Amino acid sequence: MPQDYHIARERMVNEQLVSNGIVDPRVIDAMRDVPRHLFVDAELGPQAYSDHAFPIGYSQTMSQPFMVAFLAEQLALTGREQVLEIGTGSGYQAAVLARLAGHVYSIERIEALATRAADVLGSLEIQNIQVLIGDGSTGWPEFQPYDRILTTAAAAEVPQSLLMQLRDGGAFLGPVYNKAGEQEIVRLTRNGQEFGLERLRKCSFVPLVREESEKAAKDPRTQ
Repeated sequence: MPQDYHIARERMVNEQLVSNGIVDPRVIDAMRDVPRHLFVDAELGPQAYSDHAFPIGYSQTMSQPFMVAFLAEQLALTGREQVLEIGTGSGYQAAVLARLAGHVYSIERIEALATRAADVLGSLEIQNIQVLIGDGSTGWPEFQPYDRILTTAAAAEVPQSLLMQLRDGGAFLGPVYNKAGEQEIVRLTRNGQEFGLERLRKCSFVPLVREESEKAAKDPRTQ
């Protein structure tokens, strides 16, 4: 029932986000507004707002609410930015970002996931998102430069092709493997041809998969 979802979202915001240090009011409002339950299996109901990740098929997951909010907050969006997201997955993170940024360009290599995400985002009438099926490690050069680039899968190293699609002063955010083989979220801020590094927190994401052979990217809405 709709009221159950409203209560579940309020509990999620208060118990998982605010109590764990999420303070940006725009991020909190976005997490309160976006119907997370639409991005997972319908039978989960209000459990979709529980404090853990959910499998979405194809060995992929939708991150726990805190991590979605943390990434959104660390992007420090004001509402005007062009954001490139690598790894659409369920589309939930993109939906949250769409409330915070000017436009979101999201790439997903798994066609079935991209198509489903595009359908859910379309049903919510979110106008400032475009979803592309393709190898996210090569970025989306057509709409560069980006103010922010977010990856939602862990890379051994950040692809240079992504970093060079950032606007000067823009920032990359996402999980990478450190020398100890652990994952951590880092932020790389571009200053000309150099990048300042910040290590933010340890994490656990699915690995970033790069296509061995280049395939033509396509918009799932045209399939």
